[in-house]
Amino acid sequence: MTNLQLADGRTLEYLVAGPADGTPLVLHNGTPSAAVLFEPMVATAARHGLRVVVHSRPGYAGSSPQPGRTVAAVAVDVAAILDELGADRFLTVGWSGGGPHALACAALLPGRCLAAATVAGVAPHGVEGLDWLGGMGAENIEEFGAAVAGAGPLTAFLSAQVPGLAEVQAGQIAAALGDLVSDVDRRALTDEFADYTAATFRAAVSSGIAGWRDDDLAFVGDWGFDLGAVKTPVSVWQGAEDRMVPYAHGRWLASRLTGATVHLEPTEGHLSLMLNAFDDIVTELTGHLA
Repeated sequence: MTNLQLADGRTLEYLVAGPADGTPLVLHNGTPSAAVLFEPMVATAARHGLRVVVHSRPGYAGSSPQPGRTVAAVAVDVAAILDELGADRFLTVGWSGGGPHALACAALLPGRCLAAATVAGVAPHGVEGLDWLGGMGAENIEEFGAAVAGAGPLTAFLSAQVPGLAEVQAGQIAAALGDLVSDVDRRALTDEFADYTAATFRAAVSSGIAGWRDDDLAFVGDWGFDLGAVKTPVSVWQGAEDRMVPYAHGRWLASRLTGATVHLEPTEGHLSLMLNAFDDIVTELTGHLA
């Protein structure tokens, strides 16, 4: 783990894995999460000549909180990490709650960000043509209902979730996710992936709920950039069996991102999509390196 001191005095923690001369693949993990690597994904990226870069967003684990941050704020942090690595260009993938952050990089770091993929990523809240909560599992409906109500109700809700995640183990993940996992996603929670998921949740709440809270508030607020202005090549991946981020989110994003390459997968869920399609996602992104 590397700790980077930023110009505004914050600390940002990040991990890098893969070939030292590889183009960075900046991976934005979901919500809640922190800088934890899934080795099979690192190996896949390495086969494509890429090095994976993942950071803990502000307020998670060893990264300083940044109260009031927008989704757009991630671009400054990613640029700082890339400057530290001496990298002038990169590719990016955002999964789940990481999806908006990948789109922010595509919008706000044009030229440097050569291509982006949003995988089971949430769409903006309160937009026309999307029932944002429709089809979500009960836990997410409660969580984002609290987020819309404000920081106080959200803090109370998330604080109650911490004891269940702080020590969660692989064998408990499916039960911990409850109504959020479809049958196809339950089958995806094999030993190795369940271990990774549990480790991510434990790291996410290791310093409290600041990162989780600020992610949720950013999602239901103004993202801070215009999706319609994105000129960087973007791929949209979404599964129909997703109860965390419903299919309608992917369809909405696909209809609003001009020129996006769209993969709406009828048999995939939230977890299974990333596992089964990651090689294809990376293959498509690396096509933009030439």
